Amino acid sequence: MDKDMQQRLIRSEAEEVGDLKGRIYKESKKIWKVALPSIISRVTSFGTVVVTQSFIGHISSSDLAAYALVQTLSLRFVNGILIGMSSATETLCGQAFGAKQYHMLGIFLQRSWIVDLITLTILLPVFIFAAPILRLLREEDDIAKSAEYVSLWFIPFIYSLLFAMTIQMYLQSQQKNLVIAWLSVIEFVIHILLSWLFVYKLNWGISGAMGALCISSWFLVIGEFVYIFGGWCPDSWKGFTTAAFKDVLPVVKLSVSSGVMVCLELWYYAILVLLAGYMKNAKVAISAFSICLNMVGWETMISIGMMGSACVRVANELGRGDAKAVKFSIKVLITTSVSIGLFFWILCLIFGNKIGYLFTNDEEVAHSISDLSPLLAFSVLLNSIYPVLSGVAVGAGVQTTVAIINVVCFYIIGIPIGALLGYFTHLQVKGVWIGMLCGVVTETLALILMAWRTNWDQQVLKATARLENWYLQSPDESDKK
Repeated sequence: MDKDMQQRLIRSEAEEVGDLKGRIYKESKKIWKVALPSIISRVTSFGTVVVTQSFIGHISSSDLAAYALVQTLSLRFVNGILIGMSSATETLCGQAFGAKQYHMLGIFLQRSWIVDLITLTILLPVFIFAAPILRLLREEDDIAKSAEYVSLWFIPFIYSLLFAMTIQMYLQSQQKNLVIAWLSVIEFVIHILLSWLFVYKLNWGISGAMGALCISSWFLVIGEFVYIFGGWCPDSWKGFTTAAFKDVLPVVKLSVSSGVMVCLELWYYAILVLLAGYMKNAKVAISAFSICLNMVGWETMISIGMMGSACVRVANELGRGDAKAVKFSIKVLITTSVSIGLFFWILCLIFGNKIGYLFTNDEEVAHSISDLSPLLAFSVLLNSIYPVLSGVAVGAGVQTTVAIINVVCFYIIGIPIGALLGYFTHLQVKGVWIGMLCGVVTETLALILMAWRTNWDQQVLKATARLENWYLQSPDESDKK
């Protein structure tokens, strides 16, 4: 153990015996410094997609259906892979920042661009051949044709998401993501104004709506580029370098593990919606189930913000070599997230019979949502716990273990139970939801057990070894020699 790490551990132990309230307050400040901007950016980013859907809904019903299908199937599929692949950047940048290897953050960011750009280019057929895919799923021909046009517009949008996600992870690992929150709010305002101008004033129809989405999304990316290249990250950005092409394969391995972990979580809900589509009175089942999942989705934006904060805090402290600080941070993170979950759990229980009328006038759908509201409440509560634990896993770089847990809990436990209760009992869509909850409960318990049994001192050594193996001299260090 080097002298610098020993000094950091001595300071940490001195802080540990200090005032508990003060330590919790200090840790909470660090958590929310990352989480709040991340939540704002996630909510506004989700909002641009919803606003576009709203404008397209006033153009034609077939275009609306096409947009919904492309967004739900193609975009969710590809975006899930990219989010997962990009989360490797969180692990590496967070640990490098904690170890004060600041120049490595820029190298890791460039490596993630290389890996993710190749991955996205390979996945482009999902958008290019949208019409044949939808016809294979037996969708109507006019919807498939419209989807083919809409899907091509999503290509520049998804490329902007690639840069936006990786840069956000790069900046939040060094607690500089407040700029992303401001840029995201401006992006949202610009998107609304452009959508109104292009669709209503210039009558450009679906091209105007999708064009507004692409322009506003690239505004965010250009703003991020200006911030990084303009000198606001002097320690972590040393310019483009060929060093980014070194050690790409280990990054690919970690990225694939991350991609599998996140995709298994995102696709779980999509498969359950498909199951609901084969229930009796499928229209009501899908409508009620999807509305409830949208409610969970909004709360998920907060959970993902907390997940990002968990990743940064764990990675930073592992990079610093402080296992005790990691464990304390995990306790504060879970307590904070559960408190948020309890707040929304209470709201769902109190207003469960009213929620449906916010989205529909159909009495049958609203009654079905009311019937599902207790399950919705517990889903919201559990959804505030396991994403934070997933963030802890990403921060530690143990995504492969979580991917295995996801397979077992979601696909071997959750989906079979949901199908069994949905198809072979009178529960129908409620049975599908109970199956989903069984998967989430077992996932949460498994992640809690994993975090509790993890030897964090050993994780510190693994993080140190990883950083040492991938360490490259900065240009400044080379000049000094």
